[in-house]
Amino acid sequence: MTIVEQLADFTVRSEFDQLPADVVEESKRIVLDSIGCALGAVNQPKGRIGVDYGRMTGGSGGDATIIGTPERVSVFGASFANGELINTLDSDAVLPPGHVTPYVLPGALAVGESAGASGKELITAVAVAHEMSYRIGKAMDYLRDVKDGEVNTPKVYGYSSTVFGATAAITKLKGLAPEVQAHALGIAGLVAPVNSFRSWSMHTPTSTIKYLLAGTLTQAALTAAHMADLGHRGDLQVLDDREFGFPRFIGTTRWEPEHITDALGGEWRFPAEQTFKPYPHCRILHALLDSLGEIVADNDLKPEEIDGIKALVEGFVEQPLWLNRDIEHPHDAQFSIAHGLAVGAHRVPPGPAWHDPELIHSKSVLDLMGRTTHEVHPDYVEMLKGNAASRPARIEVSARGEVFVGERRYPKGSKSPEPGTTMTNDELAEKFRRNAEGIIAESNVDRIVDAVLNLETVGDIGTIMKETTVRG
Repeated sequence: MTIVEQLADFTVRSEFDQLPADVVEESKRIVLDSIGCALGAVNQPKGRIGVDYGRMTGGSGGDATIIGTPERVSVFGASFANGELINTLDSDAVLPPGHVTPYVLPGALAVGESAGASGKELITAVAVAHEMSYRIGKAMDYLRDVKDGEVNTPKVYGYSSTVFGATAAITKLKGLAPEVQAHALGIAGLVAPVNSFRSWSMHTPTSTIKYLLAGTLTQAALTAAHMADLGHRGDLQVLDDREFGFPRFIGTTRWEPEHITDALGGEWRFPAEQTFKPYPHCRILHALLDSLGEIVADNDLKPEEIDGIKALVEGFVEQPLWLNRDIEHPHDAQFSIAHGLAVGAHRVPPGPAWHDPELIHSKSVLDLMGRTTHEVHPDYVEMLKGNAASRPARIEVSARGEVFVGERRYPKGSKSPEPGTTMTNDELAEKFRRNAEGIIAESNVDRIVDAVLNLETVGDIGTIMKETTVRG
């Protein structure tokens, strides 16, 4: 079989009763975290734009929910809006090749809600989508690749490859015939968006659609699934042909398809690297924010007491995106190293409040940003080679005539050899509550958390989506 046919066979054969316990658990945690991220974004510029466009394209009186609104629109409209909402705060879960969930979950939620899918069916679709995306991500260039002892950032990079997992989740929930699912995946590779990450990271001010417009990828996946269902034939060789197929489309210099097919269906590998983000900021800063938060809290430091912050950061971040200090938009604040650390020093609970214009443009934050510097961590490459979860960070905070120092190798939210870095269900639930505050009623929050953490017992996921629409 071709790779596409093997992936379709994997999709068809995957059933809830065969999923390992950790796969079920991580899939539920992904759903909970993502709904919370979407709720926290309904009042943010990118989120509002996504909702407005979802309404424009989705019509009225549909059978799928736009999270955090009273709107029920078409599957296409809801998928676009929810993809944008999940990704807006940059607080969504991450997994190689980087961001996966905002692209693969929205179509599953919308199609599942429309079809009256059970919690078990949604869990299975989510698991398939993340496993497939992870495996394809491991076959291609990665942002943190190392070559000859140095960081080797690819010239072309992005998350277009998640279109296969996104399509598989949809075809799984639609219950399409095996050969139709294969053709859907073969079409997905032909309609996937371009990999524009490096253009985005190198050109400031950066585009506020980010590294990949989530709504666009959800539309590509839905289109692929429906085109196959309606009778179109796909390219079943699109993943096998390195010269003229999908590897060429996405500009990868490395293509190792054995990562895709090895023990496919027998071993589930994505849970080991599934990561959750405690902060609504690019992941590159999280270990530093962990240490900074401890320093300012343990010593009760006020921002005005801080004479300077010096950080040692990851080795690939010397790009305009992360070096930017011109904060015009909440989007800019999500990626600026100096601004992110300045916000972190203000002890604001992480969540939508981190993107409050009054905070991000405040004199206190901007002044402290001016007193913040960084350089590349000298041991970054060696630590990364030792453990792929490594994000070595050191921070020095000068205040009160002293220098307070914090160091981390692994940030909160990642699975690592260090105890305590994994986010617990209670911590994810607390993050959910902060994101949902003021958007839906507290009673709705409780019901959503309970239902998603027990998703395998839910008969119709539409009952959960309904809870996301009632405003408090």
